[in-house]
Amino acid sequence: MKHMQDNKQWDAVVIGGGASGMMAAGRAAERGKSVLLLEKNLELGVKLKITGGGRCNITNAEGDEQKLLSHYGKAKSALHSPFSQFGVKDTFLFFESRGLPLVVQKYSRVFPKTERAIDVFRVLEKYLKQNKVEIRTNASVKKIKAEDGHISAVIVDDEEIIATSFILATGGKSHPETGSTGDGFSWLSLLGHTVKEPTPTIVPLAVQDEWIKKLAGTVLQAARISFFVEKKRKLILKGDIACTHFGLSGPLILNAAGNVADLLHEGTVTAQIDTYPQKDIGLLDKIIVSVFDKHKNKSLKSVWNNIAPIGTGRALLPLLKDIVSDMKVNSITKEQRRQIVDLLKTLPVTIIGLMGYDRAVVSDGGLSLEEVDTRTMRSKKYANLYITGDLLHINRPSGGYSL
Repeated sequence: MKHMQDNKQWDAVVIGGGASGMMAAGRAAERGKSVLLLEKNLELGVKLKITGGGRCNITNAEGDEQKLLSHYGKAKSALHSPFSQFGVKDTFLFFESRGLPLVVQKYSRVFPKTERAIDVFRVLEKYLKQNKVEIRTNASVKKIKAEDGHISAVIVDDEEIIATSFILATGGKSHPETGSTGDGFSWLSLLGHTVKEPTPTIVPLAVQDEWIKKLAGTVLQAARISFFVEKKRKLILKGDIACTHFGLSGPLILNAAGNVADLLHEGTVTAQIDTYPQKDIGLLDKIIVSVFDKHKNKSLKSVWNNIAPIGTGRALLPLLKDIVSDMKVNSITKEQRRQIVDLLKTLPVTIIGLMGYDRAVVSDGGLSLEEVDTRTMRSKKYANLYITGDLLHINRPSGGYSL
């Protein structure tokens, strides 16, 4: 086995060239350290370039640090120190001072003004180059050597690379196609650390709309829900949709929550529920005409269960413009009838998040924070090992709380 570059000892070796690895490498080099960055992919920042649907939700502009940290569940108390050292304002300053202005959008989500994740990557790439970080891509670490509470070297191919300090930044298990295959979890376990296995995101969806909350306990059977990001259709689901006091649930929704979480990173997510996906607009209109003809002198609210899902009247009738529930059906115009059809085919929903911050991430799990000094991100078991990014067991919602 040969040593790299005639047995050169680096001040720091960073394993993983994603967002946290690039930031760690750049900062260490900025402080005058000799730094080697190892990335197993052919290029750096593969996941970063696609995050947020290619728009990159960098942070959340919540100005109250207590409120911001409340989104991190049990990790809240451990994050006061790192956020005080480098918080939201520092994030703005970092990117804007390097020529990438940021904008705050709905729900305080922060994006690059260009709305291009590649521009975020380029800032970090330039940060590495300016500080003379040595980068090796296509460099897959095979082994981490440790002895007596100290990491002595890492093995890449047939090379042994030695350093004073090692930073592990290999990412979690979300988007494994980008190289996040959980290697870091395996290494940490082999080193004797406690690693919580990632759990799938199976959680209900929180919505903004009061009409759904009024339907708590009602199930819209055999419905179809279409999700949109900035008015572009992204996802269609068919099945039973359970309405709750906070939003949407049921197996159909629970199993798709991870996909919806990805959409929330892209932008404002709205949805439309079609309560009669098997009937087109024309057929539904004919059915309503038939019901109205049979009950000419009755009010709309008294025949509602004949034309809409049972039990939805009190929530849906107020959504109709210029139509009151007491109106006799024989006085309802063709245009007003069409409004009823449109409502039943496109019930409007705005998704504001995933319920349960303890599980509302695409891939959680990771190193227990009890085994990390979060003031420095140093392992409490190995004096020269540091762990960053998605390797840490920090649950958080979508909306700018990850990067």
